[in-house]
Amino acid sequence: MSLNTNTWNRIRYSLYLPFYDFIADRIFRKHRQRSVQLSGAKPTDAILLLGAGTGLDLPYLQGCTHLTAIDITPGMISKLKERAQHLNLPVQAHVMNGQELQFPDATFDAVLLHLILAVIPDPVACIKEVERVLKPGGTVMVFDKFLPDGQEPSSLRRLLNQVASTLFSDINRSIGNIISHTSLRQDLNEPAALGGAFRIVRLRKP
Repeated sequence: MSLNTNTWNRIRYSLYLPFYDFIADRIFRKHRQRSVQLSGAKPTDAILLLGAGTGLDLPYLQGCTHLTAIDITPGMISKLKERAQHLNLPVQAHVMNGQELQFPDATFDAVLLHLILAVIPDPVACIKEVERVLKPGGTVMVFDKFLPDGQEPSSLRRLLNQVASTLFSDINRSIGNIISHTSLRQDLNEPAALGGAFRIVRLRKP
């Protein structure tokens, strides 16, 4: 019996949990911080952290009073709650599928998508849900690895992706292709980690 991708993601990130922070924080700390800063979110804004992991973005959201965090992995959410308590941050944290958000339309002023669009099985379903729950004029901050828009992956990259997408994340996704299914518009796209393989992208909802 084969596992569906959501179940596999839950299993593998439960296995990564003991050393997840060491890798995801040390390497990407400054990029998370910059992405949060570029969001321009105000302390009273309703902010959704989608695919929030263990809450490594929380230190950069000090003073925010309407934080919601979701992740598909229960162990990640447990660690996030501990981190939020330690930081004295009020966070509503839920185990939830980022492709099927259980929130009403136009709930959030800002959404953070840090290291999730290359991992989640269906990034188009995810970004459509983000668009739905985002208020008009709201902001989406994306930090992830992407192919340059319009570039096709090489044969070697396609081969490597068969392993990478199973163990870690897809290395062949394009942010332009993903958001083309929505009304969201890019107003910033800047290089981040690993020589620009990772990008910080800001999206706006009309």
